[in-house]
Amino acid sequence: MNDSHWPSEERPRERLLAHGPEALSDPELLAIFLRTGTAGMPVMDLARHLIQEFSGLRGLMSASRRQFCQVHGLGTAKYAQVQAAMEMARRVMDEPLRQGDPLRSPEDTRRFLTSRLGTYPHEVFAGLFLDNRHRVIRYRELFRGTIDGAAVYPREVVRQALEENAAAVIFAHNHPSGVAEPSPADVSLTRRLKEALGLVDIRVLDHMVIGHGEVISLAERGLM
Repeated sequence: MNDSHWPSEERPRERLLAHGPEALSDPELLAIFLRTGTAGMPVMDLARHLIQEFSGLRGLMSASRRQFCQVHGLGTAKYAQVQAAMEMARRVMDEPLRQGDPLRSPEDTRRFLTSRLGTYPHEVFAGLFLDNRHRVIRYRELFRGTIDGAAVYPREVVRQALEENAAAVIFAHNHPSGVAEPSPADVSLTRRLKEALGLVDIRVLDHMVIGHGEVISLAERGLM
């Protein structure tokens, strides 16, 4: 990408170096990432087109391989770049927890779970298994469903928790609609899981519902 051939107001790499990445718009950041456009479409035009086509960066980054590669000018190489960038971002956010530090605050947990579940286009139910000092043993995605919901089986959750030798667990699932408000079914499921795990002395600390830019804790709502 050669910024010198662009109008001064459309030189995102120069703007980033001069003002920092936070000064750039979504299309400008994407243009730096893409580096080149396609025949008849400069990279800034391509970036704007993609932002519009996928309704923003979130939609682009969470697009399936098929959806991504259907767009003219994109292919498996750029799809692999996007997925690698997403995974690097997740690992940076996950690092304090992956090192086995105790959870220091609900905000730590929110950031971790949002990094894992926040971009899925389908519903995923996950567990964060903890030892008796609330250090992370393992994060596991337990059930996947359609956008309409995931079937969660308490017996399988208990089996996984015992397998991890967990003393406590935090559950989370995403709402692909983007609205984090827990449903009556979410509350009912949480109580069933809490009861089932209580029989084997494993505590359910929370169940967090992940939306777009919002996380709701059932524990904080008093719904446990």
